[in-house]
Parts: sequence; C-alpha cells; structure tokens
Amino acid sequence: MAKRELPKHVYRQRNGLYFQRRGWKSQKFENEFGTPEFWAEYASILSGEQKPPRVSTRTFSALIANYRKSPRYRRLKPRTALDYDKYLDFFRDAMGDANPANMKRKDVIRLRDANASKAYFANYSLRVLRVLMEHCVDLGWRETNPAKGVPELKTQKTEREPWPRELLDAYRAACLLGTRERLVMELCVGTGQRIGDVLEMRWSDIQDGAFVVQQNKTNKTLWVPILPELQAALDQASRHSVFILTNERGTNRWSYRGASQAVRKVREQIGALDYDIHSWRYNAACELLEAGCEDDLIAAVTGQSPAMVLHYTKKVRQKIRAIQAQNMRTEQKQNV
Repeated sequence: MAKRELPKHVYRQRNGLYFQRRGWKSQKFENEFGTPEFWAEYASILSGEQKPPRVSTRTFSALIANYRKSPRYRRLKPRTALDYDKYLDFFRDAMGDANPANMKRKDVIRLRDANASKAYFANYSLRVLRVLMEHCVDLGWRETNPAKGVPELKTQKTEREPWPRELLDAYRAACLLGTRERLVMELCVGTGQRIGDVLEMRWSDIQDGAFVVQQNKTNKTLWVPILPELQAALDQASRHSVFILTNERGTNRWSYRGASQAVRKVREQIGALDYDIHSWRYNAACELLEAGCEDDLIAAVTGQSPAMVLHYTKKVRQKIRAIQAQNMRTEQKQNV
C-alpha cells in the first residue's frame, strides 16, 4: 500500500501500522487499516482520548546526565563529587521527568522547606540545585537560575573544637594499637591533615621519616615528619595493601563512610559525640600552637592559609593570650 493512502501521521512498519508524530510516543494500531474500528481508533488518538504523552528531552534526568559529563562536574574533588551525587540522585528520583525550564523560584523554596526538619540536607541540596540550574542556563534551556538568591535555612552553628586531652586518652584506651580506629586517629592528629587526604595515604608516601602529602583540596605538597605516637601505630599496622588504611578485606582503601561509622562507635562508647573526625585537625593545629609554634610553622604541617590557622586555633589562642595578659598584669602590680 502506498504511503499516500495512509492518513496523516500513520506509517506502516513490518509488524503493523503505527501512529508517529514528532514529540509524541510511537503507538501501534490495534485494528486493521480501513475498518470502522481503525478509523474510530485514529479519531480517538487525534481527539486526545488516547493521546500519548509528549516526549521532552529536556528533563531533570537529561539535565543531570549532561551535567555529570560536563567540565563543571569533572573539576569537582572526588569527595565533593560523591556528596553532589547523593543530591543529584535525589533530584532525579523526585522530579526526573519534569522539565527544568518550568521550575520557578517558589518551587525551589517549596523543595527547600519540605526538608526543613533536616536543615543540613535542605541547605546542601539548595547549593547543588543552584549549580545544576546554572548548568541548565548554560545549555540554553532557560534564561535565569531560579535557585539563585534563594536563602538557606538559618541554623544554629556549633563551633568545632579540638578533642579535650582526656577524651583523646579515652579514645586511645578504647582502641588498641593495631586497630584501624586507632591508626586513623593517630594519622589525623599526627599529620594534621583532612580525613580525605589521610584515607588516601599509601605506604610509599613515607619518605625519610615523614609523610609526603599531596593535599586534594589545595594541591599543596607537604613533607610532615612522623611523631612517635604515630610511628608506634604504623609499626603495628598490616602492610598487605598499598594503602595504609584499608577496608576489612585489606584489598582497597578504607572508605570515608566506613571510617566515619567505625569512629562514631568509639565516640559513642567514650561519650565523645560532640567531637568528630575533623576535630582531630583542630587538635593538631592547637597542639602546635601550645608548643610555641608561630603561625607559619603551624601552616608548614597543616598546609592551612594564615586565616585558617587563626580560625582553627582561635579559642586556644585566646586562652594563651589571656593567661599571658593576666600574668603581665599580676607582675605589674607586684612591681608597684
């Protein structure tokens, strides 16, 4: 049968007739061409009674897939990319078929407020959505970013502090030498590095009695001598893998989630839930300050900027300076 004999948008395939129209899903006819039933079916499709849903390639699923292939995503640090992935998957599951061009500012606010009971999740998802929608603008799918300028939920921030000496001693007592929990603590406190960098450490990074650290966040290369407490922990560690901290099978490096969960169990056991893994970096900076190190010496170990050295040590610094001030005050009175 010639094509011109078929009605508009109807095409013959090997296994029957199909209704095919740009922007519509292909639909096979159930009835033979020319029969009253066929014409009734054709009329029903055109009238909208059996209208297939329109297909749009501009969906959140398509946007997320495109973003994950973009330089903007590939430039993210591995740990940041893992964090972003959780929220990108959340967006895809929640609104994967929706067209991002239709998202309005009120929709962004509604999405944020729906997770108000989990303020961290709500605020982080807003940050990721802001980046995602900026990518949507760059693709030309829309003119403006509806997430731009939407404020995050206000939360009561608790300033992170170094572990008190008694809790560090309790941690060491709860985790004997030879355990991963003890080793990760000694590595964090002993080198003053972020947990992400510590988990990446390899045995080959030890050179001339020190760790050669390539920081992921700053790209700085540091040479950090090994303290006796850390050396004792290293001496008891297994060397079956290239990584110092490994998973339970010893075949690959220990994941952040695995390390965090293991350390949390110890924190619960000794009553240290107010202090987390990252607080050990504070311990390193503060111990250096208390030892009399100037800021440039602290930075030589931690790799921090001058501003971050001040931030990490400000409470201990205030205490030290207050003691010095009061001692000077007392001496002055005694000399009068």
